[in-house]
Amino acid sequence: MARSGRPEEPLTERSEGDAPPNPVWFKPVMLGLMLLGLVWVLVFYLSGSRLPIPGLDAWNLVVGFGIAFVGFLMTTRWR
Repeated sequence: MARSGRPEEPLTERSEGDAPPNPVWFKPVMLGLMLLGLVWVLVFYLSGSRLPIPGLDAWNLVVGFGIAFVGFLMTTRWR
């Protein structure tokens, strides 16, 4: 117990191997990419395979899942 009557708070020291925290923009971009990929795939299915880019046809699925996958990959670096 500290002299003030309150318990001492543990010190949190970063060791040399710890990475710094993520920048402020990291979490919104990560969540935005996951949502954008989901919306891309939903638009593809709900439009009857005509949108979001008509010339890509079924490759729109690859694009949508790819965008979402980048967002999910970012979760491994989130601190």
